Amino acid sequence: MVAWVLKGMAKAVASLPRSWAMALAGQGGWMLAHAVRLRRAYVLETLARCFPEKTEGERRAIYAEVCRHQALNVMELMRHAGGRETELSGLFEVRGREHVEAARAGGKGVLILIAHIGNYALLALQVSRLIGYPLSIIAKPLRNGTLNDLWWEMQRKAGVNGIPSHNAYRASVRALRDNGLVGFMLDQNRPAGQGVFVDFFGKAAATTPGLAVMSAQTGAPVVPVFIHRTPEGRHVVEVRPPIAPPSDRQAETIRDFTARCTKIIEDEIRLHPEQWLWWHKRWKSRPAGEAAAPAAT
Repeated sequence: MVAWVLKGMAKAVASLPRSWAMALAGQGGWMLAHAVRLRRAYVLETLARCFPEKTEGERRAIYAEVCRHQALNVMELMRHAGGRETELSGLFEVRGREHVEAARAGGKGVLILIAHIGNYALLALQVSRLIGYPLSIIAKPLRNGTLNDLWWEMQRKAGVNGIPSHNAYRASVRALRDNGLVGFMLDQNRPAGQGVFVDFFGKAAATTPGLAVMSAQTGAPVVPVFIHRTPEGRHVVEVRPPIAPPSDRQAETIRDFTARCTKIIEDEIRLHPEQWLWWHKRWKSRPAGEAAAPAAT
């Protein structure tokens, strides 16, 4: 029943002219920011720590834009699900595609470093078409079972192989051996016992070492790929130069590589702070002896 309702809503918003749909999403973002105030106190506190040079007014504006951009993201995903794939495909521009070609030349596949910036979910559905090679994505299943099933169905239709994060290693290695692309999110909090602590905006953040370990073990280079929305409503995909795999699998080497990749993500967020998912409790896990972060509000 829920799936039927969601599919009906997707068809409905897909039937609207794009300008109307995006205006509606903008109003939804305004409601999130000014009426619902979703995790407002938490986000503003986090922004104050990460961007001390910005005024309170500037940080409030970033928060409002975070809400607007996430609403726009959801609207575009619904239009995609409702049959507007061609319309959305025409909004993309790719810069640096040659870096993927260079990375694949080694024949060991490519690990794609991605983050929750811009419309990252729509990017996942477009990568195979934009880059020209099959994509597998390592991701946590969504908590809502119905939404999870719909999302994985959308990925399959887009030619994306979804790999559940709890059993990702073997499937990822198989994809890399076929010289494919494997997407890896690195900007999510990990339980303290499952991650390494690296600097992220000046504060230790528990981060999965999985990307570094997989790169070291398979010899696959890492290529950062990020997306951001332009003021005109288009999407620019930036492909960065390949990063050579870690030289070994020693703990210090893995930590340094993870820190390097995390810094790349931070630098990208600083370019477009309003387009990162600040609602996520990135610093929730704390090193031994340090108090856990308070619950988000």
